[in-house]
Amino acid sequence: QVQLVESGGGLVQAGGSLRLSCAASGRAFSNYAMGWFRQAPGKEREFVATISWGGGATYYADSVKGRFTISRDNAKSTVYLQMNSLKPEETAVYYCAAPPGAYGLGYVTASQYFYWGQGTQVTVSS
Repeated sequence: QVQLVESGGGLVQAGGSLRLSCAASGRAFSNYAMGWFRQAPGKEREFVATISWGGGATYYADSVKGRFTISRDNAKSTVYLQMNSLKPEETAVYYCAAPPGAYGLGYVTASQYFYWGQGTQVTVSS
């Protein structure tokens, strides 16, 4: 049973930074791509970033390029999302996700993921 547990959310002022973590268990973490999504109240879940199984490939939503960085530590079975220069409109619940299949280069749509964490709230005040 794959489990994903996010942490690191909180309240931050506009322009500030947060680092989210997602600890995975239940299978060989290093063999799977990972992704981050977010969902604001009343809006659909949207893609934020993804990283390949080996960590050598990353892809970001245009809205976060240059400000967010996704990374992974396979020894700790953890994926991270470093968020800098945060904006109030980025207030949302942030989710990490894992696909069902191994050795992917990363995925940008929610339907390509099977496992989801419970989410962590990020609130950016103006």
